Amino acid sequence: MFDVLTAGIAPAVALMSFFYLKDRITEPIPLIVRTFIFGVILVFPIMFIQYAFTAEGLSDNSFVQSFLIVAFTEEFFKWFIFLYTIYHHSEFDAHYDGIVYAVAISLGFATVENILYLITNGIEYAFSRALFPVSSHALFGVIMGFYFGKAKMSIIKKKKNIALAFFIPYLLHGIYNYILKTVASNWLYILIPFMIALWFIALHRVKAANKSAANLIFQNEKQQAQKG
Repeated sequence: MFDVLTAGIAPAVALMSFFYLKDRITEPIPLIVRTFIFGVILVFPIMFIQYAFTAEGLSDNSFVQSFLIVAFTEEFFKWFIFLYTIYHHSEFDAHYDGIVYAVAISLGFATVENILYLITNGIEYAFSRALFPVSSHALFGVIMGFYFGKAKMSIIKKKKNIALAFFIPYLLHGIYNYILKTVASNWLYILIPFMIALWFIALHRVKAANKSAANLIFQNEKQQAQKG
């Protein structure tokens, strides 16, 4: 059991550390942990909703299963929790902060999901789970957080960016699931290029958000120098 817990948690710790250490303006660890816990708690209502859909026979259709039952419920609840617990928080004061907190929520969810999967199916799946489902959740979180950060730091197109914070991760998550549901033996040949593209998109968003944060630091230092 200890091995399963370690294997289930380790990818989230590694990914959270990676994105946290790229932050130019370090966020408080207790708030990140609290945000992570919000993601953990999300697993249970989402599992209940997905079970209810499955019990009604709606999961028989691959498109409905991928885009509605899985992608919509998971990304909507993560988006909702971010909007009502982090978006208006005083610590959310830089573009990159959105990425840190959205990744924390996503990895909280992915960690519990991962542990439950490994308990059910065996620890031999730990590597592939870390490489695909856990990583993809983190990357969806990067994209969600990027648009939340953009909405928070800019007065223009605020509502549009908040909407994009949900819609783009939802669309990518749906595509990811649809690949797994519809492609049989050669799914890796499609999923690996998809994951490479997803990493490329996410790291581009990381770079852009960090550039915005660097400009904010420069402006603050300039204002302090003028006051001095």
